[in-house]
Amino acid sequence: KRILATQRSAQMSLPLKWEFPGGKLEPGEKEEECILREIREELQLNIEIIDRLMPSIYHYPNFSIRLIPFIASYVEGEIVLAEHVHFRWLEKSMLLALDWAAADLPIVKDLVKSKYV
Repeated sequence: KRILATQRSAQMSLPLKWEFPGGKLEPGEKEEECILREIREELQLNIEIIDRLMPSIYHYPNFSIRLIPFIASYVEGEIVLAEHVHFRWLEKSMLLALDWAAADLPIVKDLVKSKYV
């Protein structure tokens, strides 16, 4: 019943902002395949998808992003950070305390109201 958040490195765009781990959809890849691959690549974790939430589109000044959030459960592995500087397992009540990337905020707010956590 906790939520995994990762903190972007100082060298990444949106430095030191918190986000939900994930990544870019590869050509021909299904959304579910993408999140499973990205979590393995970025965190060395295997997860099981439980549900897909409503996508969120956010327009930054220099680019736009479409986030496709999933609810998943941990299966196995120990977190090894490949791109991020920190991670935290959070209770729902702690979500709004972090300095989130703007694109992730609508998802944070949805999770705070959700039945999943």
